[in-house]
Amino acid sequence: MSEDPARPDQPSWRKPAGIFLILLLIAVWAAIVVSLSPWVGTWPILVQAIFYLAAGIVWILPLKPLLRWMELGRWRG
Repeated sequence: MSEDPARPDQPSWRKPAGIFLILLLIAVWAAIVVSLSPWVGTWPILVQAIFYLAAGIVWILPLKPLLRWMELGRWRG
């Protein structure tokens, strides 16, 4: 098998930038959720649990296009 000359072995700048964006996304999302905690703290405990469970999952949604961009250089498939 021959190597593809169009793909250099140099690492892409998109991967470190993407890692930075993922960490920034986590930090911003955590700050938003924490800022809501005084208000959410007045809810019944079961509702709080559902809110925090959903908040812990929702931040993952923007990762698919970001990971695609990191790997392929485009946002959409």
